Amino acid sequence: MMSHSINLDRTHTPQGASDRFAYGLTRLLRFLADTFFAKRYGHRAVVLETIAAVPGMVGSTLQHLKALRHMSDDHGWIRTLMDEAENERMHLLTFIEIAQPTRFERWLIILAQGVFYNFFFLLYLISPRTAHRVVGYFEEEAVASYSEFLAEVEAGNRENVPAPKLAIDYWHLSPDARLSDVIIAVRADEAGHRDVNHDFADQLSKK
Repeated sequence: MMSHSINLDRTHTPQGASDRFAYGLTRLLRFLADTFFAKRYGHRAVVLETIAAVPGMVGSTLQHLKALRHMSDDHGWIRTLMDEAENERMHLLTFIEIAQPTRFERWLIILAQGVFYNFFFLLYLISPRTAHRVVGYFEEEAVASYSEFLAEVEAGNRENVPAPKLAIDYWHLSPDARLSDVIIAVRADEAGHRDVNHDFADQLSKK
C-alpha cells in the first residue's frame, strides 16, 4: 500500500491540447458528481470507485496486447495498472459496506460503467497519453474529495463508524480503526495513482 505521508497537494498544470482536454473532461465530471451527490460522500465513493477501477484494467489489457504485438518488454506497466484496478475495486467493496447504495445507485453504476468503459477504451486506443492524463486528473479530484469527506467526519458532521473488517485486513489497520482511518488510507492510494498516471503520461509525451 502507498505511504500515508505521500504528497497530497501535487497537481499537474495542463500543457497542450491533450492535457486541456483531459482537464476539461475531469472538471465536467466533477461538476456532475457535485451536483448529483452533493456531500453524500459515501454514496459518491461507491459510484465513482466503480468507474475508477476501469482505467487500470483497460490500460493493462491494451499494454499487454501492445507488448505481444511488438514482442517487447512492458517495463512493468501491465502489473502496475492491474494492481491499480484491483486497488480501486477494494475501495468499492469497502464503501459498499459503509454506504449501502440504493437500488437507483446500483443501476447508475451499471450505466456509468458501461458508458465509461467504452469511452476510455477508445480514448486509450487513440491516445494513451491523454488517457493516463485523464486518470491523473481524476485522481487529483479523488484526493480532494476524500479530504473533504475526512473533514466532514472529523468535524462530527458524519458518524465516524467502525472500519469494515475488509478494510482493516486489506490496509492492515488497527482492530479499532474507524471510517476516518479508511478515508486516509484510500486517499493515499488515490494520490499514488495520481502520481503514477501523470508519470506515465509524461513518459508518453516524450515518445
